[in-house]
Amino acid sequence: MMFFPQALSTALRPGGGSLSRPVWGISAAVFGIGLWQLVAWLVTTRRGVPFPTPIECLWVLRNLLMGAVFLEHSIYHHLQVSLVRWAEGFGIGLGAGLFYTLIAGWWRPVRLLTMPTVEVLQVVPGLAWIPVAILLFGLNQTATVAMIAVTAFPAVAIAGVMGVQSVDRRYVRAGRMCGAGPLSLFATVFLPGALPHLLSGLRIALGAAWRVLVAAEMIVGSGDGLGYAIIQSRWTMDYVSAFVCIAIIALFGLGLERLVLAPLERRTVRRWGLSHEH
Repeated sequence: MMFFPQALSTALRPGGGSLSRPVWGISAAVFGIGLWQLVAWLVTTRRGVPFPTPIECLWVLRNLLMGAVFLEHSIYHHLQVSLVRWAEGFGIGLGAGLFYTLIAGWWRPVRLLTMPTVEVLQVVPGLAWIPVAILLFGLNQTATVAMIAVTAFPAVAIAGVMGVQSVDRRYVRAGRMCGAGPLSLFATVFLPGALPHLLSGLRIALGAAWRVLVAAEMIVGSGDGLGYAIIQSRWTMDYVSAFVCIAIIALFGLGLERLVLAPLERRTVRRWGLSHEH
């Protein structure tokens, strides 16, 4: 019979027991909240500045979730508006990145001609596009969507082209011998072979697009959205509400990563036989 310390050690060890993931998840949440509470206590006692605590934010979040008006709208409206902007911008960037992967990955002259420009787009911070977006589209939602798209595009494009270049040419020759055309080869050979790179680029693009969305709404916002709510809460000294918005942004990003992207990556890798698991 296993003693309790041994059982606990096994459960806490990554991959060491069925309770490993739940225990680690709860422990991580407790650690994060405890660290937040510690920072709040230190700032309040040492600087004399009221710092929002987890309990205060939880109470305000409860009120907002129950329909309390926040900057003339409900928190659901702000979240919905931000999600729509993010989905539009990311969808445009993703589509453009995949199209570029198809063209540049297939034709070497196009890749040599255009890849330096795409790499420049990759290294330019998303917020640096604010003046360009304002000049092109003005202070409106289109400018925010454009910034998200131009931030997501290079991550997908570069990862996709790298993935296409890494495909074993024997599979390409085999596909051609079977009569596959360019689109068929891309769908059945290049795309599956490039999936590991594409999934990595997709994760980078998703995170970058989400960050740019919030920052863009702070500057180019049109009266709603989580980024707009944060910056307005600052001006009204409602820091608890600002922290609640930050927490919502963090939780949504974490949920997207853990509940959508990670399972999608595992299933895709297994589907195309790219996993080393047996």
